[in-house]
Amino acid sequence: MNQMLQDTQTETSQTQPPVPVTEHPRFAKPQRVAFVQACWHRDVVEEARIAFMREAEARHLTHVDVFEVPGSFEIPLHAQVLAKTRRYTAIVAAGLVVDGGIYRHEFVADTVIKALMDVQLRTEVPVFSAVLTPQQFHETEVHYDFFRRHFTIKGIEVAAACAETLHGLERLRGQVAAGIV
Repeated sequence: MNQMLQDTQTETSQTQPPVPVTEHPRFAKPQRVAFVQACWHRDVVEEARIAFMREAEARHLTHVDVFEVPGSFEIPLHAQVLAKTRRYTAIVAAGLVVDGGIYRHEFVADTVIKALMDVQLRTEVPVFSAVLTPQQFHETEVHYDFFRRHFTIKGIEVAAACAETLHGLERLRGQVAAGIV
């Protein structure tokens, strides 16, 4: 497994072309986003936050408040409280649920994702997840490096999903208000 991770690292670093700069659409109204980050394995999870903040700014999401919770299991309650304030147009969750026995980490991950979906549907505030559950996580530097890079990618992806969803909701709500839909 470690050799596979090392091979992937070498191939990735040698084959990635430069990323083109893209101009993203602006929002009609300012958007405020809450980023809820689990502190368990903070050094890995914070890579998602750092990448999210960079990509969010490029996508004109400049009002981001960061909240920390002890672990991923605590994210849904914070997301619900934040959504109910109506201060946030979106909430992003980031955490790493590691193997503490197959039932435990799968239970925690499943519970967190279902709870985040419930918050989203109850409050109509979109909730995005970068809560990841690797099948095998070992406390080695190779795994830490691999998952730091993976969380960087997930941070960029969740920022893109957040911005695109907020643009779509902005259009949809405008159509509803105009009686088009």
